[in-house]
Amino acid sequence: MALKIINMENLLLLFENISSVNRAVVIISGITFFWVIEGIVPFKFLNYKKWIHSIPNFLLTLTTLIVNFFFAFLLVFASDWSNENSFGIIHFINSSTLVSVIVGLLLLDLIGAYLPHLVQHKVKLLWHIHIVHHTDHKVDTTTANRHHPLESVVRFIFTFIGIIVSGAPIGLVLLYQSISVLASQFNHANIQISNRLDNILSYVIVSPNMHKVHHHFKLPYTDSNYGNIFSIWDRIFGTYMELDKSKIKYGVDTDLDEKLNSKFISLLERPFKKWYKYFS
Repeated sequence: MALKIINMENLLLLFENISSVNRAVVIISGITFFWVIEGIVPFKFLNYKKWIHSIPNFLLTLTTLIVNFFFAFLLVFASDWSNENSFGIIHFINSSTLVSVIVGLLLLDLIGAYLPHLVQHKVKLLWHIHIVHHTDHKVDTTTANRHHPLESVVRFIFTFIGIIVSGAPIGLVLLYQSISVLASQFNHANIQISNRLDNILSYVIVSPNMHKVHHHFKLPYTDSNYGNIFSIWDRIFGTYMELDKSKIKYGVDTDLDEKLNSKFISLLERPFKKWYKYFS
């Protein structure tokens, strides 16, 4: 047990000192790996030009990186404040490093990923932001970071709150963010795994088949399976749903213009045009 704790402490120290370049390598490596696997064992034969499809998704990923870069100091502030004041659930339970890491990851995933995802589906003004993510008609690993820059701000706010509530040290925050990115690339990836393995995985983490249900173009399936890393939140809060994978169709039934939904500028303008109509 002592060895495990030491290793976990070393892992947190590693991520505490990880450079921006190495964090970028994690993102690029994940996309590259799943990109290759998609070509070998695809979930669906999407019949599309992969590179052309990826352009708006990569550009939106770049906006996410820019937003996160400018707000990163606030995450450091939240973590430092929590630890200096011994504030947060991790400090309250005062357990081993291993337990603290597990609790921290669960809380950050709940507050920083599940909750903002749920809220953006339930609050109409925020849905006009999040719909950019759902208007991808060819879901693959590049869809994982297809977020409007305003959504990156929304998710940042919830992550900030998650750090305060959990009391996570900055090493744990950066570990969570790295796992979160890889998990999202995995569950969005257009990869085929056996139903049995997918079902087993879905009891603990969000599996590809589980998340593809969320990208089905019609309700009520669009409003389900909000989790990113851990699937337990959907099961606990009753938002877990299943759908035969042969019936899954990507997109949103109220916004089926695939050509328009593949234009970067149009995607950036989308929330503002929707808000203008909403308030006019």
